[in-house]
Amino acid sequence: MKKLVLAVAATVVMASPAYAGDAAEGKKKSTMCAACHGTDGISMVPMYPNLKGQKEAYLVKQLKDFKSGKRNDPTMKPMVMALTDADMENLAAFYANMK
Repeated sequence: MKKLVLAVAATVVMASPAYAGDAAEGKKKSTMCAACHGTDGISMVPMYPNLKGQKEAYLVKQLKDFKSGKRNDPTMKPMVMALTDADMENLAAFYANMK
């Protein structure tokens, strides 16, 4: 049973994407996000989501989905078009590491 639990845990860890975003670089890029999502990652407008403390992998996925068109939002589309994968990972690291 112990081996089964370890095998399942190892599979979950290996299946999860690992991001090595640089939170300091993400902070530099976050000024464009602050207008809607707040300087501290907490939006003042209820329709805009809070980013502070969100999981890094979740944030990267959402940014990539906006850029690819998988998620359609007329406000987010132009915001993400100039972002590289590294920019997305850095922004995600910045917001994920906010306490």
